[in-house]
Amino acid sequence: MKKKTIGIISCSREIEKEGKLFLEIAKKKDVKVILINISDKFDISTFKRKVKKCDIIYCSVWDDFSVELTKTIEEWGIKVLESSKSYYYTEDKWMFYVKCKKNNIPTPETILLSENITNAKRELKQFGKWPIILKRINGTMGEYVEKAKGMEEAESIIKKFWKKGSEKLPIIAQEFIKSPSYRVTVIGNKIVQTALKKNNAGWKATGVYAKKFEHFDINKKLERIIKKTMKFLDIKICGIDMLKKEGKWLLLEVNGQPSLDFFEEEQGKLTEQVINLLIKTTEEN
Repeated sequence: MKKKTIGIISCSREIEKEGKLFLEIAKKKDVKVILINISDKFDISTFKRKVKKCDIIYCSVWDDFSVELTKTIEEWGIKVLESSKSYYYTEDKWMFYVKCKKNNIPTPETILLSENITNAKRELKQFGKWPIILKRINGTMGEYVEKAKGMEEAESIIKKFWKKGSEKLPIIAQEFIKSPSYRVTVIGNKIVQTALKKNNAGWKATGVYAKKFEHFDINKKLERIIKKTMKFLDIKICGIDMLKKEGKWLLLEVNGQPSLDFFEEEQGKLTEQVINLLIKTTEEN
């Protein structure tokens, strides 16, 4: 039987350690891995040649460029995990909020701000939740996410966000919840890891800002929220970030291509589960 070939799209900061793990575990399973480093000088012909050798592609890095690559791979008729469809809700923070509300998933109260500063200030006043968190509708690792204590600070942040781009990208305002971030990692609809993320030096505890990690237990209520969330999202591998408000769980965001290295001793086990899912997916019609 011909060996299965898995393509791993990664970037230079991840490919050395992450790629080595994928190669080691795949070898034990008699699976071939092709590492595709998109941090190198990009050439579409070289990229296509590598991709065409694979039975399935796993994109382990998230940015706007990798989404375009995912769409391209799909057009070439090659299986890719995750599909471009999965980005629609996980990477658009406003649509994610709308989807959560539609499915009765508890989440921080959020409003979409107008692109006119006068109207935006009026909306913030009506929202009336201070301090607030201001976010662009897309962004990773805590980028374009800031806290405002009052209207003057909020106006300054909004103008700064707009100034950074060539256009006024949409911004949401979200109630601030003082809470650690509770990460639940899911692979193939199975909860495989929990990580309580803390940052004693500041309020951000997601992305690169978390400094300490420890496991936490999943109670029945949280398990129901996670299962319900996975049901309405078209995603197989993700990291779900939760907050706690007055003892109740709130869903903050769902991250595709989640980090598997919160606990170094568990990274190999999680990588193996990703490979098992990729192998299984190649066998599905």
